[in-house]
Amino acid sequence: MLSRKVDTTQGRVAIVESPGNSMPVVLIHGNSSCRDVFERQFETDFAKLYRIIAVDLLGHGQSDNAREPRQAYTVPGHAAVLIEVLRSLDIRRAALLGWSLGGHIGLEMIGQGFDASGIMIVGTPPVRRGVLGMVRGFQAQLDLLLATRSLLRPQEIERFARVCVGETFAPQFYDAIARTDVRARPILARGMMTGIGGDQRWIVENIPTPVAVTNGADEPFVRLDYLSSLGYRNLWGGRCHIIEGAGHAPFLEAPEAFNRLFSSFLDDMSRYHTENAEQRRAHRVA
Repeated sequence: MLSRKVDTTQGRVAIVESPGNSMPVVLIHGNSSCRDVFERQFETDFAKLYRIIAVDLLGHGQSDNAREPRQAYTVPGHAAVLIEVLRSLDIRRAALLGWSLGGHIGLEMIGQGFDASGIMIVGTPPVRRGVLGMVRGFQAQLDLLLATRSLLRPQEIERFARVCVGETFAPQFYDAIARTDVRARPILARGMMTGIGGDQRWIVENIPTPVAVTNGADEPFVRLDYLSSLGYRNLWGGRCHIIEGAGHAPFLEAPEAFNRLFSSFLDDMSRYHTENAEQRRAHRVA
């Protein structure tokens, strides 16, 4: 795998890439996490085929803290920076996997005009802007408050890690949570509560980009009944997918089941990716 940093207007963004050279696939982690959460996806055969790119969001992991945090640490700010990163890599079209906050960022990228072959969201409810939208999409969960605080005490870090990635993997992410820029969580929370960014429910119900919805059966934050109630314009597989024996991070907690599903999604998106590229070329020739 290739690890490097990409310069952006807000700071350097750390990425890691698989050796595949087919369709680009961008993996976007959640609040206070890092790209390492996707380690099990890099161990697969599809990582040898597709160009898998995992990023550390600004203020997270090995990326820089943002130069303008009030702008960069909102969902639209993160989305704009990732689009800038992909353009620097000469990527204009890619499939997206967004986990939790990463799913919101991926949907916002589509709302900002990024040409996504498709998107899989995990632990992400596409909500309308503002408090009411958040209440409808998220469970009343006290641990969500940890995602809004600037500083977390050691016991809070342990608790947040357990609820996000499960008991087994929690210790691997204590450092990532502690490293997160203290400004990132409060700015993000204020932005989401006040309705900064696009209407993500409108996006999934109106934009033709294929959307795959995948969650663990024991998802702690998202209302799964809310997800199944939405009128998706192009829901991959015709249903929301549930992975047994997993919580908020099924790609880490149940990687074999998740990777089978994700591999099928990528194969379908690769055909869609190629067909649409050929259509665009034919349109330019005509």
